[in-house]
Amino acid sequence: MSSHHKRREPGGEAGSSSIQQQQPAAQLSRYESQKRRDWNTFGQYLKNQRPPLAMSQCNYSHVLDFLRYLDQFGKTKVHVQGCVFFGHPDPAGPCTCPLKQAWGSLDALIGRLRAAYEENGGTPETNPFASGAIRVYLREVRDSQAKARGIPYKKKKKRRSTNPLKASEETATSTFRLPSS
Repeated sequence: MSSHHKRREPGGEAGSSSIQQQQPAAQLSRYESQKRRDWNTFGQYLKNQRPPLAMSQCNYSHVLDFLRYLDQFGKTKVHVQGCVFFGHPDPAGPCTCPLKQAWGSLDALIGRLRAAYEENGGTPETNPFASGAIRVYLREVRDSQAKARGIPYKKKKKRRSTNPLKASEETATSTFRLPSS
């Protein structure tokens, strides 16, 4: 075998290890990539505050401010009370109502940030993204956006049981119940 055709072993040459270090160990899922991007965005938001804030100083009010800040980048038309299209799901023309973040986007964002906080060393008890005030804010956004569009929000019903044996027992007992007198 000539010296030009040497077989390369993984990590065998000095140049190959630097190439391997540049590539990520495992490709992140879309969710994991978005979670990391959201976490970095929130961290940057805290750094841009005057004075800058550390994550350990962050509380639910900073999270609420961040959600309100994001509205300026929203793409969902939310009609105000005095707009002629308020309460109409399909407006007939343009209006000057503001664009805001859609409720579903904010809800998903909070879910990702809540998970990222704990993955980055925060405890569930101190998680500012899990605060009751955040849940109230999201509920208010959902309700106001639904009202502005004239579309009532209906909560999906949860399934009663995930255990198939227990579910079959429930249906069996409910089928053979005697009417009470």
